[in-house]
Amino acid sequence: MRAYRAAAPIILDVGERSIDVTTRALVMGILNRTRDSFYAPAATYDLDALFARAETLVRDGADLLDIGGVKAGPGDEVDETEELDRVVPVVAELRRRFDVPISVDTWRASVAAACFAEGAALGNDISGFADPDYLPAAAAAGATVVATHIRLRPRVADPTPHYDDVTATVRDFLIERRARALAAGVGERRVILDAGLDLGKTARQSLELLRRSDELAALGSPLLLSASNKGFLGALFDQPVGERREASLAAAALGITSGCRVLRVHDVAGTVRVRDTLAAVLAAQSGTPG
Repeated sequence: MRAYRAAAPIILDVGERSIDVTTRALVMGILNRTRDSFYAPAATYDLDALFARAETLVRDGADLLDIGGVKAGPGDEVDETEELDRVVPVVAELRRRFDVPISVDTWRASVAAACFAEGAALGNDISGFADPDYLPAAAAAGATVVATHIRLRPRVADPTPHYDDVTATVRDFLIERRARALAAGVGERRVILDAGLDLGKTARQSLELLRRSDELAALGSPLLLSASNKGFLGALFDQPVGERREASLAAAALGITSGCRVLRVHDVAGTVRVRDTLAAVLAAQSGTPG
């Protein structure tokens, strides 16, 4: 399998930074301020634990930090006020402590806007911009956005999704959502695409999307891979969530060679090692001085 080669340089604007991700992927460290996350539930709900975790992620080489206050899957209700309380003060403190861009993992425009006001540079919206105010809020703040495919909506179980061709469906969805973001005034270099593995997909469908990541990378926008410790990897190897580290790193490696340029992960240190190794290979392949 040959590594994916972009047809043109891929530049991502995040905050005041313009980052060349043509051959070097960015590693986004996950911070969950939730009580019921699928991975280590409530481990970083406490603020001291969360900031200690953030410090570890930055020390391990995270290029971005992604903070979320509500898990994607079904669970206890978290209303707007509670989500604001969970994440807005955290964004402000992360900005004060660390010189890395902050992403807010929310599908509520009000939460995104409040976080942008506190310095978040990126809105990671797994709903595919279902909230009509989301993109205007991002455009007004000069924020970067992640357009994610989901079949139904966050917090809703989708156990038996059907697609005639899952990759074609996701590709068309992402093209339309990118066009929607551009029409709202979000800059072309501020749109990231995400196939939404495990979001309204069976394990087989998620694996197919991972395998065909090059087709989505060919759309020209940076492609985000969120595969870390996810259910489709557990189904592949019959592994509980705490035993998916190696599978997650393998998925990251496959994603990078297939064109993924933002990796949303729990294991930042391991992913950085994988990323740096493959960056050297991709740079050599493209003729970029290393």
